[in-house]
Amino acid sequence: MTILVFGKTGQVATELQRQADVLALGRDQVDLTDPAACSDAILRHQPTVVINAAAYTAVDQAESDEATATLVNGAAPGAMARACAELGIPFVHISTDYVFDGTGTAPWSVEAPTGPLGAYGRSKLAGEAAIQAAGGTYAILRTSWVVSAHGKNFVKTMLRLGTDRDRLTIVADQVGGPTPASDIAAACLSIAAQLQADPSKSGTYHFSGTPDVSWADFAREIFRQADLTCEVADIPTSDFPTPAARPANSRMDCSSTSEHFGISRPDWRRSLSNIIKDIQDQTS
Repeated sequence: MTILVFGKTGQVATELQRQADVLALGRDQVDLTDPAACSDAILRHQPTVVINAAAYTAVDQAESDEATATLVNGAAPGAMARACAELGIPFVHISTDYVFDGTGTAPWSVEAPTGPLGAYGRSKLAGEAAIQAAGGTYAILRTSWVVSAHGKNFVKTMLRLGTDRDRLTIVADQVGGPTPASDIAAACLSIAAQLQADPSKSGTYHFSGTPDVSWADFAREIFRQADLTCEVADIPTSDFPTPAARPANSRMDCSSTSEHFGISRPDWRRSLSNIIKDIQDQTS
């Protein structure tokens, strides 16, 4: 299996390079705002599988730059999927819980109606539609709250702030499943291999860590495992306004991923200790 990965320095792309022999293309090699360049890269390298771990992830910035977000998250994945369909190879694409409006408390099923709250979610949903329309073998893997020792994420932010402060106010009315990038990478690799063997498994799937938790309780567990004494005070989302609205309910029903691919939800608490150790090693 010759694996071409879009993305090089992001959280999942970094983990893919750790776990497998892949050709990872960074933004200096492929312009993600140029869909034709994305498809050309696939046709030029002739891989047997493509995984798209690249995205426009600046959720707040997307509110004032939706055109760029839609190029990177919508048009580019569509071009990748069409190139994969032309070659007859599987395409695995990472999407997001932001395609939902975040209402209610029930986990979102794959079939649940979508309703993005902002530009980022709309751009990712556009990508999903383009991939589905390409007519090839694909898996769209919606995930949430990605964390690792790489890039920018909640764990790194909490460790930095928790070291310097005695008390932090953290949003407690948004709930979801933190998902280690290492587990997402492993899931993508497994799904890609299974799609090669059985293209009928094509479709949209959910994959997030367990148990579901609020940001505030997630922060408490980070501090507990890192032996930091920083106090966490719960606040509502309304006390922490941002340009882009965040879904309050990011719980995801991942049963179809388990059923079709044998991939269960990972316990993020087990991976968290390794992530914290990696971050502490980087800063020591």
